[in-house]
Amino acid sequence: MKNKIAYIIKAIINSYAILFFSQNKVLGVLLLAVSFFNPVAGASGLACILIALACADLSGYYRQDIEKGLFSFNALLFGIGFGTFYHTNTAFFVWLLIGCLVCIAITLSLYVLLIKRGLPMLSLPFVITFWIILAAAGSIFRLGLEQRSSSVMYELITAMNLNAHRFPFYIDLFFRSLSAMLFQNNAIVGLLIAVGLLIHSRIALSVALIGFVTACLFNRFTGVFPEGLSYYHLGSNLVIAAMAVGSFFLVPSYRSYLWAMVVVPLVILFIIAFTRLLGIYDLPVLSLPFCVATILLLYFFKSRQSAKTVLTPLQFYSPEVNLYQYLNSKERLPDYHYFNFKLPFMGSWKVSQGYNGAITHKSDWAEALDFVIEDDEHHTYKNNGTKPEDYYCFGKPVLACGDGVVVAVTDKIDDNEINNVNLKENWGNSIVIQHAVGLYSKASHLKRASVKVKVGDNVKQGDIIALCGSSGRSPEPHLHFQFQATPGIGSKTLRYPFAYFMSEHGNEKELKTYSIPAEGDSVSPVTINNLLKDAFNFQPGTAVTVTTTDGRTETFEIGIDYGNECYLHSKETNAYAYFVNNGTAFYFTTYYGSKQSLLYLFYQAAYKVVFACNGSYPVEDTFPLQLAKDPLRWLNDLASPFFRFIKLKYEAEVNISPVEIVFNSKQVRSVGMKDRRISDAQLWIGQEGIQRFAFNTGKHKIEVKWDIKNTY
Repeated sequence: MKNKIAYIIKAIINSYAILFFSQNKVLGVLLLAVSFFNPVAGASGLACILIALACADLSGYYRQDIEKGLFSFNALLFGIGFGTFYHTNTAFFVWLLIGCLVCIAITLSLYVLLIKRGLPMLSLPFVITFWIILAAAGSIFRLGLEQRSSSVMYELITAMNLNAHRFPFYIDLFFRSLSAMLFQNNAIVGLLIAVGLLIHSRIALSVALIGFVTACLFNRFTGVFPEGLSYYHLGSNLVIAAMAVGSFFLVPSYRSYLWAMVVVPLVILFIIAFTRLLGIYDLPVLSLPFCVATILLLYFFKSRQSAKTVLTPLQFYSPEVNLYQYLNSKERLPDYHYFNFKLPFMGSWKVSQGYNGAITHKSDWAEALDFVIEDDEHHTYKNNGTKPEDYYCFGKPVLACGDGVVVAVTDKIDDNEINNVNLKENWGNSIVIQHAVGLYSKASHLKRASVKVKVGDNVKQGDIIALCGSSGRSPEPHLHFQFQATPGIGSKTLRYPFAYFMSEHGNEKELKTYSIPAEGDSVSPVTINNLLKDAFNFQPGTAVTVTTTDGRTETFEIGIDYGNECYLHSKETNAYAYFVNNGTAFYFTTYYGSKQSLLYLFYQAAYKVVFACNGSYPVEDTFPLQLAKDPLRWLNDLASPFFRFIKLKYEAEVNISPVEIVFNSKQVRSVGMKDRRISDAQLWIGQEGIQRFAFNTGKHKIEVKWDIKNTY
């Protein structure tokens, strides 16, 4: 029962907050409160929310979507508008209920229709429903509704002396335009909404101001509205359209800000056109111009495939979080952008010629790699090096870099004598493997008669497919390797990274992730520590109980969602932490929920774990900036669409002993050149997996026992 009440309260608050594309509870509560400055309108709106929530729940929609207010905010707008326009009498309550049900039906229908096309319904259900009521009330048939006059509509505001406050003209107009979203004309209401917007999002408020200023300047220079733009059109159409395009549906950037300004004259055009068309039927345009302009632009963005103007890939209902999460994912989630390819050999090989190499890697074939094996004295051969067999790499296994299907094979070309080349059969013996549509790998200069696969064979990553040789244009044995977009043996090369490998240059060793080996470096596959790997092998359908030293307990359930994404879910706090385990590394991608949850501590402690056997190589990563608790965060938020001066770094290393593995990590705040440690954590791993972890913020230290035996 307690959870049910909490769910309803959250859904109600979100129904208000989502009017400004938010899920912020402070903004939601403020909007709920100021809606009751007109008590009838406020009560009508709240009643319609409750009806909408009940209908959506009975219709079987996902509770997560219902809780966000997606199916109830149009009913809220209808209720507030209805309570503002009409007097209360018996007919008022009858038609409020009927109109609310109509609005809900249109909402659910439009949602299903538009969601398939990736488009939002915005406030279209409210507009359509309100037109139906207005058209019916103004017909020859009597509905029994009594429309309020404009003087009566603001009788309460005048009595409370709320309009006695005076602001400079344009500030006053901006606040009134914000209040128009609740069918009010009150600068104090707008001021309170602006405060809520500031708390919710600095970006959203700045875009709202940009939309307002653009509209006023456009009207001043064009004179479209000689007496000035109305506060209603400013708020319910122009400002809200700028916010939708500039800070919600697009990832905030200077381009999204430009589009927020571009949408303003488009909305003004629709206001003029729809006013004339709907005036024939005595219907107001309401927020129709905002809806049409926004949906039109979104359809345009979806159809033009631009990487510069980015549609928000995952909606967090906060412009800052949308931006920070997008940038963080783009920087650190290569598994979503690249295949997890491994080096095509065992042991350590040197890159004798890299991308754009001086010898043969030129023009269309510039993005290729040549590999050889060297000894401690940097020789590639033993004895005199006069025979192919003298070279360390000759006859060594060549592996499939990833899963795929063999599409081309050459295996009958003789290996060259040293310093002789076969220019007629340039590539020598080769194998081409298709890994995906438009993505192939090719290994060339293979040893004659060593190919172990044929066209049509399925291969797995790590399978031996041939032996290194010296066929084709190969003065001495080496392995030529490249990625390409087409299946031919002579195809052009394609720039593409290997997922994880160790790189040694001089005396410096480094763990590389999703990088391209550099010429002159010695590279080798990552050696996996199976104890570490098994500890983070979280299987869907299992659960773990974690308990702090003071008795606080949470249960982490491991699951997989409909998008095939794995997650940990805290039953007690309803927090989710999504993760990837690609066999070489474990890392978290996204966290949702309370920051008081023990799952949040584990998310920070084990943000990224590489299963490298040698623990001397540190792991570095970055946290999304919304996690930063910093007095400069708000200033960074304002600047973030253009540049960011705060960075939240993650650093970790592994200490391996015969008894256990200790994984140490820390969170570091970086501003300019100055770093400051925010927190550190330790995980202890034994033969049975994770045993416990500790999290230390400097002020508080929490130790947590990990019980891996709790499965279901």
